Amino acid sequence: MSPSRLVSTPSLFALALALAGCQDKTEQAQPAVPLVTIASMAPQPYAPAVTLTGTIAARIQSDLSFRVSGRMTERLVDVGVHVDKGQVLARIDPVQQQAELRAAQASTSSAEAQLRQASAVFDRQKALLGDGFTTRSNYDQAERALRVAQAMTEQAKAQMRIAEDALSYTELRADAAGVITARNVDVGEVAQAAQVVFTLAQDGPRDAVFEVNESLLLQPSDGLSIDVVLVSRPDIRTLGTVRQVSPTVNTRNGTVRIKIGLDNPPAEMTLGAVVSGTGRGRPLPAFMLPWRALSSADGRPAVWRFNPQDRTVSLQKVAVAAHESGSFVVSNGLAAGDMVVTDGTKLLRPNQVVEISPGAAR
Repeated sequence: MSPSRLVSTPSLFALALALAGCQDKTEQAQPAVPLVTIASMAPQPYAPAVTLTGTIAARIQSDLSFRVSGRMTERLVDVGVHVDKGQVLARIDPVQQQAELRAAQASTSSAEAQLRQASAVFDRQKALLGDGFTTRSNYDQAERALRVAQAMTEQAKAQMRIAEDALSYTELRADAAGVITARNVDVGEVAQAAQVVFTLAQDGPRDAVFEVNESLLLQPSDGLSIDVVLVSRPDIRTLGTVRQVSPTVNTRNGTVRIKIGLDNPPAEMTLGAVVSGTGRGRPLPAFMLPWRALSSADGRPAVWRFNPQDRTVSLQKVAVAAHESGSFVVSNGLAAGDMVVTDGTKLLRPNQVVEISPGAAR
């Protein structure tokens, strides 16, 4: 036999001892009982927060329109312009109204002439009746003619005032100071009476308008202020309260419009600015746990509950009310005093005995 194939008995014995030593070290490196961190559950008041995006709008918004129909001949303002109360915004062709005014003026002049004549006749009949040179019948007839002339004059003057108003209606004026936010008719188009020509956002209080999902209105609210923040500049913020909830639901997206009245809004919150509003519901008792404690059982959220009697763990299904940054909120499935594993859950199995990490229990 070749010397290279010979192995001495002492060498084989040393090799066996070395392998046995490695196996003992491997078995000692694997702990028999996993170390976990546990926490005793105590309910805390939790108010779920809801953040939505909306826009700044004027609390009072006016739709401006002509009171008479006509072709618009002049437009003096455009969208985004600030106007003063009484400022002329647009004009329509006044030819028809001017003609009606001239006719009313002529009717008034004619009625006044007839009134002067009837008054003179009545005065003469009255004097003649006092001297006995006329009959009572002639006097009564002159008096009736005077009364008719007076009524006709009053009617003609009323028609003239109506014509004057109609002529003034050919100019569209701002009913308050504010900003023009919309324009629906342009020069050359025929504007019908009561057709909206401009939309005016009046100066004064401001609202933050949000489209809220209908289901959110079913949740109890604490009635506290809403924190409104300018999206483009998060350092610009103010507080507001719910001022108006629309009684109807938008059929297109199932939302309800809510207006938040703002308290002293900053100047940077201009009309149309995009803002975010954060509100909280009514505080309810719940349990806060870190993300490491969340597991799953049959596809549902669960946590590992620790039994201090036999030091074993078991899965407990829970209802998660909300997911926060770094934690989640349990609203159902746990009770005060329950011991829950908050760290070391990856290798656990039901009814497994665990060891609490020293100094980690709380």
